[in-house]
Amino acid sequence: MFPKKATDTAVLAGIQARPSAIAGYEDWPDHAANNPHVPDSPAAKLLAETLGVPALAPNPGYSVEWEVEDNNVVTSKLTWQTGFGPRTSAWLVKPADATGPLPGILALHCHGGIKSHGAERLVGMPPGVAEQSTHDDGTASGNSLGPLPPGLRSRLYDGRPWATWLARHGFAVLAHDAFMWGSRRFTLDPLPYRTAHTLAGQEALWREAGVVPSDAERYNAAAAAHEETVAKAATLLGSTVAGTVAHDDLVALDILASLPGVDAGRLGCVGFSGGGGRAMVLAGLSPKIRSCVVTCMMTTFESLLPAYLDAHSWLLHSPGLSGLGEWPDVVARSSAESVLVQYGLRDELFPEAGMRDADSHLRRAMAPGRYTGSFWDEPHVFTTAMQEEAAAFLAARLQAEPPTQASARTTP
Repeated sequence: MFPKKATDTAVLAGIQARPSAIAGYEDWPDHAANNPHVPDSPAAKLLAETLGVPALAPNPGYSVEWEVEDNNVVTSKLTWQTGFGPRTSAWLVKPADATGPLPGILALHCHGGIKSHGAERLVGMPPGVAEQSTHDDGTASGNSLGPLPPGLRSRLYDGRPWATWLARHGFAVLAHDAFMWGSRRFTLDPLPYRTAHTLAGQEALWREAGVVPSDAERYNAAAAAHEETVAKAATLLGSTVAGTVAHDDLVALDILASLPGVDAGRLGCVGFSGGGGRAMVLAGLSPKIRSCVVTCMMTTFESLLPAYLDAHSWLLHSPGLSGLGEWPDVVARSSAESVLVQYGLRDELFPEAGMRDADSHLRRAMAPGRYTGSFWDEPHVFTTAMQEEAAAFLAARLQAEPPTQASARTTP
């Protein structure tokens, strides 16, 4: 259980034993040491080396914990071990009436400032199993930090369980918890020193405001501060936060390709916000991705200086990445046959000039028909209309059933 108060931890109680700064991941250093992921293509190899992607465990396998058919879709809870850290939880969603191999989509959850929960935000849980939706310690089913934080899905995904909705249109959709999120979160019990001090300050603000935070709110406040520590650890191990997250995404992609009823020759990925960054990197690392959708996560590095640096996490800021060019170059050098990038003109995390420059860069760098860019008069959100455009794009490229299109809301 997460500590009730930061003042209960060893750092503020005067205990001399220094708590682990990577609790739950003590085996991470041994796995990462001199054990890099080496893709086949030169471009993917350079990206993997820059991000320090750890090697993938051979044949990780997976377990099916439950499978439920409800409202014309079949939802399955899968778990697997990546090779280090806690066991991964994931959800496979597919149409109940599927008769042949389906195109597979890896649905990549956003950052959202919420690490207590991961891919659950994308999945409509069948009745009676929502309370079991996340592994807590790799062996027990159930999330001790409770249900999804109120408003998370409505704030970021227009209220729609995106992966479940997408599955209804002829896809097998796999959504997994990434490194640092949900089942793959750090224990943070007891809190590391710096994290404890930061949380103590937040708790003082809560007390002053008369707020009684939930365990999930307390964990997420701690995890936000702890991401700096994770970035330090990754640097010491010759990796990065983005590279270690990419490791988890590559494992999930291999599992998706191996699943019964999935056509391994028709695979795509899609992500919003931090998930969009993950989609870019995954497409840049794996030739298995034929089609990729990036939503509200594209700009130039220059546009982030000086005002937008603190708008983003370590998923965006990877040491050495600028040596390979710009964020658009990660997409342009990928082997993906088709890429859709959706921009929000009122996105508070990216300046419009940076998005426009990235769009121009991609149009110059990619062959005609390979890149599609759409601009939406929206803030940082994956609206249902944007989701429908993304689904139609994937359906056309991967030969799935196209969804009914909403009225166009794109702007030139």
